[in-house]
Amino acid sequence: MEHRPESIAYNIEQGVPARHLKGLRLILPVKGTQYIFVDTAAGDRLRKTRIPLRKDGLGNAYISDGDVRDFVRREVKRNDLKLYSYWSM
Repeated sequence: MEHRPESIAYNIEQGVPARHLKGLRLILPVKGTQYIFVDTAAGDRLRKTRIPLRKDGLGNAYISDGDVRDFVRREVKRNDLKLYSYWSM
């Protein structure tokens, strides 16, 4: 990774109704700018990251926070990277 951010924030974006998942947004803050990566659902996983979509007891799709953390840490090869989940409306 060219830049070494101290942390990455992510947002799991839900559609309406909730069973229709929209996607995942990763925000990488680096000095002077932010890089934003957006991924959307296709079938049973996200298109680019291939993170699986899971289903709750009612059949609603969701992305596991653990799957996001595992993906980011595996890709950037840094276990010390801080990851923060946030929700926006």
